[in-house]
Amino acid sequence: MSKQTYRVCLCFKRRFRIKEAEVPSDVAELFASYSDNGSMSVDHLHRFLQEVQGEEKLTKEEAQALMVSFLSENKHHSVSQRRSLYLKEFFRFLLSGINAPLPLPPKVHQDMNCPLSHYFIYTGHNSYLTGNQISSDSSEEPIIEALKRGVRVIELDMWPNPSKDDVHIMHGGTLTSPVKLIKCLKAIREHAFAASDYPVIITLEDHLNQELQAVVAKMVHETFQDVLVCSSSDTFQDFPSPQSLKGRVVISTKPPKEYLEAKEGEDGSVRVYKSSEEVGWGKEISDLAVKLERDDGGECEDEQEDPGQAVQQSAHPEYKNLIAIRAEKMKGGIKAWLRVSSQKAHRVSLNEEKLENAVLTHGTEIVRFNQRNLMRVYPKAMRLDSSNYNPLIGWMHGVQMVAFNMQGHGRSLWLMQGMFRANGGCGYVKKPDFFLNNGPSGEVFDPNKRLPVKKTLKVKVYLGEGWNIDFHRTHFDFFSPPDFYVKIGIAGVPCDSTMKKTKTIEDNWTPVWNEDFDFPLTVPELALLRIEVHEFDISDKDDFGGQTCLPVWELKTGIRAVPLHDRKGDQYKSVRLLMKFEFV
Repeated sequence: MSKQTYRVCLCFKRRFRIKEAEVPSDVAELFASYSDNGSMSVDHLHRFLQEVQGEEKLTKEEAQALMVSFLSENKHHSVSQRRSLYLKEFFRFLLSGINAPLPLPPKVHQDMNCPLSHYFIYTGHNSYLTGNQISSDSSEEPIIEALKRGVRVIELDMWPNPSKDDVHIMHGGTLTSPVKLIKCLKAIREHAFAASDYPVIITLEDHLNQELQAVVAKMVHETFQDVLVCSSSDTFQDFPSPQSLKGRVVISTKPPKEYLEAKEGEDGSVRVYKSSEEVGWGKEISDLAVKLERDDGGECEDEQEDPGQAVQQSAHPEYKNLIAIRAEKMKGGIKAWLRVSSQKAHRVSLNEEKLENAVLTHGTEIVRFNQRNLMRVYPKAMRLDSSNYNPLIGWMHGVQMVAFNMQGHGRSLWLMQGMFRANGGCGYVKKPDFFLNNGPSGEVFDPNKRLPVKKTLKVKVYLGEGWNIDFHRTHFDFFSPPDFYVKIGIAGVPCDSTMKKTKTIEDNWTPVWNEDFDFPLTVPELALLRIEVHEFDISDKDDFGGQTCLPVWELKTGIRAVPLHDRKGDQYKSVRLLMKFEFV
């Protein structure tokens, strides 16, 4: 009888009990101070919201409305008889969406009557691409998605359709498939003001002959009609305001002749590189301070002309009238194109590498240029995976249009989303006054100058919950509950930027940290609070557990429920942290 080997496989399933989050001692103490006999009345809640949460202007009627709304949403059927909260209800109130860290409902509160050059503007790059910069499809769908997220600047690259008298939108010199221009225009017309009433700017990269320019002019006029802003002049003395352009669509491009004189495509798209950015949830944000340590004295390279390109003699007049914001070619060295003209305001465009080189030696001149003119910065050619760069390099030099690839995810894009959560999410954030008001001797803001601390943001991370609802339970370790930790820090000017970390709480779906952090801020007007949750994995890279980025200058003080978002930026239904914010 032959010997045989048998393999026995044992399968088992382990159930994990999800504990309900416990009330932190700070919350229990506050409840005791603002309640009587274990019950918090409307008067008590009103006083708590004013004194602890910093809601000084909140009325008693508004406090009552908040209580009623909370009790109703949480299915308390006795709401008509009861106007009070017990301890656990008060705790759940603090963890609810009603108790947000930013103003709720979102509302535009900044002055929108200043020139466009006074605002940071939510700007997209190659807005029609569905994925990478080399081989993905072109489509109107990413444009629609961007507009729904509040993006205000859409970029379209126009190329002739060789088989028809038509215009394609595509990334020239690559394997990206085309989409018809008319599809993109109709998508913009239908969704332009889905998230914001403030103007949509379409930046065009033009590779067309005069006949096709006439086709484009007719197409644009018929699509947008009276929504379109047409220019009767080649120049602006000053740019119009977002308020004056509300509900309008604006075209911005270089004069067509200059496109044919310049390199083919602003971003040199035919070069092929492999980017290491965006591995996992994204490489850590680059540190500009390291770049500033090397002062190589180099200047920004000039745009070189391509002698192989034919120079177009003139643009079709109807097409020329489409251009409301004129973008000019950078001629001469950096000193030449940074000269501020008293006669006209215009837009220039350069890639991230040229900006990084330029700010090393001409940082304050760039700030001064951007007081009146518009600057657009776009990703360098090697970002074929549609990754992005550190937007703070542009913002802290007053750059209005920091153009981003919106197709992917990663820490740089999270910063972009965080910036434009400000001002009601309208896509326009007014630059801080120090960018616009020069000092007594005419000096402008220098982002690299070490300034005294203006204020300190004190943050306490209490606890988190909701992963068992929004995540499949096997997303983390299969054989044990997750081990969560929080990374928290500031993205801002170099001396404010930092990241810190909580301890890891092992085997718990509702981790409690109770840890305090202090962030001294020299320029709080440019500071973004970065929050990430990760799950520690001893044998592999740590798993992603959520993220958010919040504009510090709009943070509400007190104990707040901070909702987390996925890698792309969509908010989870249930995952949130309970945190406390205080400025001293």
